[in-house]
This record gives sequence, C-alpha cells and structure tokens, in this order.
Amino acid sequence: MFTGIIQAIGAVRAITPKDGGVQLTIEAGTLDLKNTAIGDSICVSGCCLTATHIDGSSFTADVSRATLEVTTLGRWRAGTRVNLEKALGAGQPLGGHFVSGHVDGVARVVASEEDGHSRRLTLEAPTELARYIARKGSVTVDGVSLTVNEVDVNRFTVNLIPHTLAVTTLGECRIGCLVNLEVDIIARYLERLLDQSNEQKVTR
Repeated sequence: MFTGIIQAIGAVRAITPKDGGVQLTIEAGTLDLKNTAIGDSICVSGCCLTATHIDGSSFTADVSRATLEVTTLGRWRAGTRVNLEKALGAGQPLGGHFVSGHVDGVARVVASEEDGHSRRLTLEAPTELARYIARKGSVTVDGVSLTVNEVDVNRFTVNLIPHTLAVTTLGECRIGCLVNLEVDIIARYLERLLDQSNEQKVTR
C-alpha cells in the first residue's frame, strides 16, 4: 500500500525484453534504497513493482505484458523520468490517500492552464472509469495523490500546487500526455457492496 506522496523522481536506465514483458532498471535518484530488500514493493509512476535486484542507487523490476497493456509503461524509454514511492510502513503517517499501485487505466491531458499560483490540468479518463471519479474525491495520477476539483462526464480537473510541480513529474505534463490513473479504492469497494446488496434484494 502507498499514499500517493512522492518521495523522489527517478529515471529509467534500461529496458530489456523478458518473457513477453520487460525488465526495467530504474535509477532511484534521491530515494534511499539502503533498507529496501529484494521483494519489496516500489510505486513507479503509479504502478506497484517488485524489486528483483538492487544495485546501489538503482533497482530492477519485471513488468508483465498485461501491465504494459493497461499502463503507460510500454511507452517508456531510457531516460524517462518517473515518480517513486516506497511502500507504506506500519505506523507511518498517511499523507495522501490509500493507493494500491494497481493502475486502472490511462488518462490523457486535454487542457493545461495557469490558475493563480497553481496549474490546472483537465484529464480525460476512460469511460468505464469515469463513474468512480467524484468532485472533491481522490485520484492517483502517475502515482501522485490529487483531489478532484470538477467532473464533467469523463473529464475531470485537478490543481497542481508549486510544490507538486517541483517534486513530481507532473510539472512536465503537456496537452496530449498520457498518464497512469488509479481511482479511489474506496469507490471500488462501495460499488461492490452495492452490487451485492442489489443481488440479494433480487433473489429474495
């Protein structure tokens, strides 16, 4: 589990084809890997990856073909900058919201404009995910926990404060950029509970 509070910006060092997927080597930047062990989870631009090898300030992770198909990882190249967050430890504060690191789909930036001291992004979500996005609710965009400002069908807006622009890759987002999107896990559970409740009513 993660919080959506980015701890460092890293970069893709190498991409190697492996068993239908790829093996990624990520330069971790300022992320401290001293206490990270093989098998630990690291959120890389919203995608939970398992460290299979650690070498100083870099780590390696395997990515399946299924993950490549539903995330932006298949478009990454050597040098691509990525947001990094280590898994939430017991007793650590939850600064953002509960983030699973299981990307639901890819959203597209359709507008970007300055809004006072912040930048407002408008993103277009896949139609099947729009139902989970609510005004003042939470979403995860490329691993960053954000609050939804407005929703219009399958488009929604978020505001990026100067700190977020400085310490994440979202400051590099331009119109047309594709980003990893994870909807609020609580919305997923609520839908499932409501579905089960309705099924029980029908069978009575």
